[in-house]
Amino acid sequence: MSAKPKTGKVPSSAHQILNDSRFLVIKVGSVLIRGRELDEVNNHWMETLAEDISALMKNGVKVVVVSSGGVALGRKALGIPADIAPGAIRLEQKQAASAVGQYHMFNGYFKAFSKVGITAAQVLLTMSETENRRMNLNARETLYTLLEKGIVPVINENDTVSTGEIRFGDNDRLSVRVAQMIQADTVLLLSTTNGLYTANPDLDPAAKHIPVIEKIEDEHVQMAGSAIPGLSTGGMKSKIEAAQSATRAGISLIIANGRENHILKALLKEPDRLSSLFMAQKSGASARLIWLQSHMRPKGIVTIDDGALKALKNGKSLLPVGVKKIEGHFQRGDAIEIRTLAGKKIGMGISAYDVADATLIIGKNSSEITKIHGYAGRDELIHRNDMILEEI
Repeated sequence: MSAKPKTGKVPSSAHQILNDSRFLVIKVGSVLIRGRELDEVNNHWMETLAEDISALMKNGVKVVVVSSGGVALGRKALGIPADIAPGAIRLEQKQAASAVGQYHMFNGYFKAFSKVGITAAQVLLTMSETENRRMNLNARETLYTLLEKGIVPVINENDTVSTGEIRFGDNDRLSVRVAQMIQADTVLLLSTTNGLYTANPDLDPAAKHIPVIEKIEDEHVQMAGSAIPGLSTGGMKSKIEAAQSATRAGISLIIANGRENHILKALLKEPDRLSSLFMAQKSGASARLIWLQSHMRPKGIVTIDDGALKALKNGKSLLPVGVKKIEGHFQRGDAIEIRTLAGKKIGMGISAYDVADATLIIGKNSSEITKIHGYAGRDELIHRNDMILEEI
């Protein structure tokens, strides 16, 4: 169900990208969802968003919403003050608040979309579900089925069952993971900022807005700020990290201030509307390799020597002889991270062996594997077809 731009031109602005997008993931921040009171839904804002999405859908655009707000709307019931940042809330309190607030959040969306004749479907995901290949494919097919029926999926992390170790942590990352899963072409992050600045504009009046980022560099990462205390989980830092993951997979990402009613319509109609576009990088990777690349919690780590690094640069597989160290607890078929001797991550791969058998053969020639294991195994620890590398 992946979609192609309407035109053959290469878009160079957020306005062009949005108007060319045929498959859009919209992430909505907690601050936009909540009304004046802690447990109040911003119904009017939701209704204007639903109207804008309805207009897009009538033009053949597929739209998925990833929304924060469950924890924010459940705070009052749990007695969590508004000035306590999400990161300071104990996991069990956050999960309980989400269990209360999720209903109010989705009910708001359901009513808003119903007013424009669209059905909304609530979809809860965990990181473990998206990092398991079989479960990832199942979730993808569910989303495709909903979209084919003209139903708008409203997605959030399943906070009530996720543990601290297997959480996305914020919906910026989840929105990109969903876009990678369904092969969307654009992610739009609606928050309380109109994009990336050279410095925090609230603290530095000389800070300059950056409308287009063709390629994310270290300097852009260093410009990242903090989350808004009390409501937001992410912040500019999480948005930059999400943009890195999106653009590597060939997906454009846009950050815009979503506080205004009919903000989507404004972004589509007004070329001068402030926002920041992180342009998609060319990616010839298959959906399977994009899934592999997007892992946030690999099961293990392999550290390779300079000879293996050179071989990988030349398109070769990773042989045991070039591996210096193995970490983690992984099984055959699990995703593992590849690092250099300097500790730099250079890619991800699917292991041909479990950790016990892999440990026995590191530093050995492939011709010795049968003798060491007592059976004929793969010559490679990670085959080239089961590997995706970053720029090295």
